[in-house]
Amino acid sequence: MKQFLIFTVKTLLLTFLVLVILDVVYTQVYLQSNHRGKIDYVYNSKARNYDVVILGSSRANNHFVAPMFADKGLKIFNFGMSGGHLFEASLLLQLMIERKYIIRNVIVEADLNLSYEGRADGVAAKFLPYIHQSETIKNHFSGESDFFACYYVPFYRYIAYETKIGFREAFFTAIHKEGVGFKNLGYYPLGVNPKANMKNDIRNLKPVRNKHYENIKRLCKENKINLIAIMTPMCSNTNGLDYFQKVNTIYPEIHNYEDVVQGDQYFSSCGHLNDTGARLFTKIILKDFFKK
Repeated sequence: MKQFLIFTVKTLLLTFLVLVILDVVYTQVYLQSNHRGKIDYVYNSKARNYDVVILGSSRANNHFVAPMFADKGLKIFNFGMSGGHLFEASLLLQLMIERKYIIRNVIVEADLNLSYEGRADGVAAKFLPYIHQSETIKNHFSGESDFFACYYVPFYRYIAYETKIGFREAFFTAIHKEGVGFKNLGYYPLGVNPKANMKNDIRNLKPVRNKHYENIKRLCKENKINLIAIMTPMCSNTNGLDYFQKVNTIYPEIHNYEDVVQGDQYFSSCGHLNDTGARLFTKIILKDFFKK
């Protein structure tokens, strides 16, 4: 019995040591990366200077054609992240400010994402390699249900989110394989999808006074950044389009561009413009906010 207990204790200690070593190795890999994804591109950076920074979900990533801004002489990057929520957008802006970025304008897509304050696990996981190095990231995640395990249990976060920050992603990061998000200044164009379902139903969505959007507003005000909050286009065959009017009841400062692009030929799916539609939309935004 004594030998069994000794063996068990040794096994547990060895397992714990292996987990600690793996945690350190994986973390060091991510700390050396700055061109795999948009999060490490910001986290492992120093002060940058932008005329325009774009934040939001895929409805930002696929809708704001960054090269069209650049053609007007504006230094820009589209930091929209497919699948992301305002939880991640707010944290990314905090990290930019922490790194002394000079930002003149922030365009934030604030529409469907206002209905949910939680995080998007697939995107939020990409911040977790830095949770021990960054008080900002630690504090942002401190209210999450798995915070204790992610912060205090070695290697847990890499196991729990293996598909996002596990072996495969760590390997590509280690060999400095560039992510797809850096083409077109962060803008990701969508093609025409002939099989797309051009119907949608958002009647169950209810906009709320979103704490992460409130935090973006506060950060912009404190750092003298001009905030441009925009609701981006939806296809016309959507049930519950009064959602966008409900947003303006809570946040009248958010500009409603839900219906400025008409015609299914401009959409890749009901909630996402294709490249042609995105260019029409971006042309309108440039005219309305960056005419000079």
